[in-house]
Amino acid sequence: MTPLLTNLNNLPGQVNRSRYTPSDHKTGIVHLGLGAFHKSHQAFYTDAALQESGGDWRIIAASMRNTQLPAQVNAQNGLYTLVVRKKHGADARVIASIDHALSANDGTGNLLNALCASGTRIVTVTVTEKGYGFDRGQGGIDRSNATVAHDLSFPHSPTGVLGLIVCSLQIRRQSGIAPFTVLCCDNLPDNGRYVAQAVIEYARLQSPELARWISDNVSFPATMVDRITPAQSPQTLATAESITGCRDLLAIETEPFHQWVIEDTFVNGRPEWEAAGALFTDNVAPFEEMKLRMLNGAHSMLAYGGFLADKKYVRDVMRDASLAALVSRHLQAASSTLVSISGINFDDYAQHLLERFSNPEIAHETAQIAGDGSQKMPQRIFQPALAAINRNAPVRPFAFATALWIHYCTGVSPNGVSYKINDPLASTLGKAASNDNPLHCVKEFSQIPGLIPVELAANAQWNQMLVSQLASLRECGIRAFLDKEASVAAASDGPIR
Repeated sequence: MTPLLTNLNNLPGQVNRSRYTPSDHKTGIVHLGLGAFHKSHQAFYTDAALQESGGDWRIIAASMRNTQLPAQVNAQNGLYTLVVRKKHGADARVIASIDHALSANDGTGNLLNALCASGTRIVTVTVTEKGYGFDRGQGGIDRSNATVAHDLSFPHSPTGVLGLIVCSLQIRRQSGIAPFTVLCCDNLPDNGRYVAQAVIEYARLQSPELARWISDNVSFPATMVDRITPAQSPQTLATAESITGCRDLLAIETEPFHQWVIEDTFVNGRPEWEAAGALFTDNVAPFEEMKLRMLNGAHSMLAYGGFLADKKYVRDVMRDASLAALVSRHLQAASSTLVSISGINFDDYAQHLLERFSNPEIAHETAQIAGDGSQKMPQRIFQPALAAINRNAPVRPFAFATALWIHYCTGVSPNGVSYKINDPLASTLGKAASNDNPLHCVKEFSQIPGLIPVELAANAQWNQMLVSQLASLRECGIRAFLDKEASVAAASDGPIR
């Protein structure tokens, strides 16, 4: 049987691997939310930093629910293969920046101990917005969240993100241990401020004094993260084994492109992430908006259009002439809502995105991107739509994307096959989407709390366009609708309004 990947020294000489000795470096980072993206992004950057400049920055990676994944990580001594899919073939690197893994639900308290350790100087997080249990719109802790409710009742044995961070900071404060930096790497607008508000509000429920101390002593840098990372597939594992000669249950694949823009406000040091190309700045917001509105907005649009048109992967979407044209249109419309960024050309960025989406070696499923639409649409589609209206810029592409999403929320394919909507508001969305009258359907979506901004929902131009798009989709069917919209786009002298 092929041996398991457990040791860098047992790899064939030609395998690209970390050129440092992992055991020479202690841990300095705890990551909450162990998953594919962390391994393709933050762990990749940390591996490069360790190779370039060393330091005690290896990672303790924690799964918030899963216990099997940490066991697999530990069985492989934290090693895994990062397969980089290019248009013509694949490269791979064995990453060694993860020291070991834990589970928040194993009942041992080891994760809390790791967070309290003096060597832990940064806590990175990727749990998606719903993983925090904090309602940004309402500005409060979601007590209906089961994990939050547990942690509030048992504050000394937390299992959720906020509970773990606040409890460990309280212990560090009482023990005279310096605080750590909390670095959110989730794809959220103003993510540093969001997590700061969540942590401080949670702490305030336990102790106003602790909340003030956290506010004064803990930093929450904003970040913008970008690297397309599909779900692991059998091909991922087969490619990793063919390159390394080892079985690797943790192998993941990704694209060559990667980007990390970070607000440089760390309270207790940081790795030299610049070694892998991280950009440190005092203002992440413009980069964040560019990515959310162009990459993520186009991703959502093509995911819903592609899924409904029976396109399994993003690369399949880009092979469809009508869909590819509509992706280009969306990128153009999104860029028109942005403020300029020194050194960034939005047309060039759009072209890079089209090339990335078209990469034939990346198997990124439209169904994967389509999940959690209620959490993604506000910043990806609705906010730029509102900005477009205020700038007298094109709004039709955003109404088009929204119509696709609403139709997707019916949970029934064009062939009459039912599918599951992976969304915390799935039942509410499904009920609203099932309304046969496009006007009434749009009104029901507009009345869902915290979804469509009030100013946008009240805008006559937006509502007229959205109702028209939804009616056309239902009348024509998805294939004819896409072709019709692409024809309208092609006939326009400029961006479609």
